[in-house]
Amino acid sequence: MFAVTSRLPDCRGADTFLTDYRSDKIRYLRFAAPEKRAAAKGKSITITPVAFEPESAWWAQLSSEVAKNNGRVLLYVHGFRETFESTSKDSAQIARLTDFKGPVIQYSWPSQGELLSYGVDETNMYWSERNFRSFLQKLAEQPWVKDIVLVSHSLGARLVIPSVEYVDSKAASADASNISNIILVSPDVDTADFERDIAAEILSQRRINAGRRMTIYASANDKALSISRTIHGYPRLGSPFCFNPFEAAELKAKGLPQRCYAANLTSDGSSKKVGLTIIDTSAVSIGGSGHSNYLRSASACADFAAVINGRAISTRSATHLPHVFTLPPYPKKTKIDHQAACKRDAG
Repeated sequence: MFAVTSRLPDCRGADTFLTDYRSDKIRYLRFAAPEKRAAAKGKSITITPVAFEPESAWWAQLSSEVAKNNGRVLLYVHGFRETFESTSKDSAQIARLTDFKGPVIQYSWPSQGELLSYGVDETNMYWSERNFRSFLQKLAEQPWVKDIVLVSHSLGARLVIPSVEYVDSKAASADASNISNIILVSPDVDTADFERDIAAEILSQRRINAGRRMTIYASANDKALSISRTIHGYPRLGSPFCFNPFEAAELKAKGLPQRCYAANLTSDGSSKKVGLTIIDTSAVSIGGSGHSNYLRSASACADFAAVINGRAISTRSATHLPHVFTLPPYPKKTKIDHQAACKRDAG
């Protein structure tokens, strides 16, 4: 698979590692799925085999792969607390799970991979914005790229949203864009900020009419975003928390779950053709943090794969909001093989 990174490489040993430090330049490489190798004292380490390439050669190979698959490409941007090994593992799983017909690219920025390094990750994410938007613009401008599926997780959404807006502003056509399918998984983004800014350009009516769509996966059981809300003081886009107590009380009075979602509005506050879809995975949330249901929970994995490939989805349940759907809970006393359903690596 393909990768672009602003991580500093360590080439001093037999294997090349991508560190959690910033690099002074963008590097282009190919990588294979991470593999475990024996280490000292009976322990093991995870290594991602990588091969750096000249930028021109990398783009040439990407062009060749895209041409074989109708101009489609998937670009994945990771979030908080990730290493290159963990994001490579996720990228490989996304490729298996979705059976995506086209090359998969991961953009790896210098996350620290540590629970207590959120502030450093946030700083490095903002530092990476210029590099990422330049890469995204170049990708979008290639005449052989017809359809970009853009996936971000967690903090990565704060790289993706302004970068798409930037690329849109630089496009030769005011309406057309090959960034057609944007998927924000557990986005660590201020909900009100998203509502205020997103309608003006990224999900403007003309963009929607031209085929752009955005899907957000959110969960009320996302502990990581609950902590982020505490840190920042305001709700996160990937967590349907009702910040306004009066709104929560009104929902309760109607017999509805006390969950509040980003509105699907135009820049003047009116409703519009649905280009935004929110999927609430609260009922199928699994794992310690509930922050990665799209790669951990069978129902969420199936929905995510369908969205990637533009397939019809019949397993969602409608809500009182036309752009919000829920995934129903698993039947009681039914054993679900989430690992097999999500095509997770047993290692």
